[in-house]
Amino acid sequence: MTSMRLRLFGVASGAGLDALLGEPPSAIHPVVLFGRAMSVMERRTYRDDVWPGALYAAVGVALGVTSGFLVRSSAMATAISVAGRSLASAATEVGTALSAGDVNRARDLLPSLVGRDPRGLDEGEIARAAVESVAENTVDAIVAPMLWAAVAGAPGALGYRAVNTMDAMVGHRSERYQHYGTASARLDDVANWVPARVCAALVAAVRPRATRGIVRAVRTQAPFHPSPNSGVAEAAFAAALGVSLGGRNVYGSRVEIRPILGVGRPAQPHDIAAAVRLRRDVTVAAAIVLCLAALLKGRR
Repeated sequence: MTSMRLRLFGVASGAGLDALLGEPPSAIHPVVLFGRAMSVMERRTYRDDVWPGALYAAVGVALGVTSGFLVRSSAMATAISVAGRSLASAATEVGTALSAGDVNRARDLLPSLVGRDPRGLDEGEIARAAVESVAENTVDAIVAPMLWAAVAGAPGALGYRAVNTMDAMVGHRSERYQHYGTASARLDDVANWVPARVCAALVAAVRPRATRGIVRAVRTQAPFHPSPNSGVAEAAFAAALGVSLGGRNVYGSRVEIRPILGVGRPAQPHDIAAAVRLRRDVTVAAAIVLCLAALLKGRR
């Protein structure tokens, strides 16, 4: 069996391992350890300027890629990089709290999914936030690491996870990271550009009746989203689920008005479970595509 076929089967197996076992404990999770190392790097290099931030990003990418060469196994690297089970668990907990009428608990749980301020959010806004997070993270936590692992093996998977983790740490908009986080944010945009669109295609593949609406939403609505990639995933999920997403988001002292995505009704608590199922189906479809590609390569 060729190395490419082994890699593709390995990526599919790694996604399966995550679905069965979930992520390692935080104390030994490689991504958590990477985050701690980059926090030390930030303390030593921080200056509100682009170039120190570029150095930070370069060191992080090098660390991630080098870790991939050491791990070597595409299956293991994918299992480490994919976080589909934890995403589903966090979203389901929020949905369960809302279904039980416990809005306060849902607010307390929401920060595990999104960065926006949960205070003052009602049932519908919490549901919207959770669905949007599931959509965005289906790219970040599932499709992108699988795709990068398929293209570049373990170094690709862990290099991508390094980029995505740095974006979460310093790439967000804030006074502190306005310049320092620029390189990390732009790297994440580049790394997710293709995966976001592959994710939208997979959403259409697993929800074929909504294909026309998905294509329309991605083409006409997603470009107005401030993120070149999150908007694509959210638009695809909105059209597939028959809901509308977007609106007013509060991040600390900062307020953003996001464009409306989809043409359906506002998101409701039961849509969280539907979004989690869609995430599952996209994951399975991605694994099937990789396995079919490996089999076709074997025939050639």
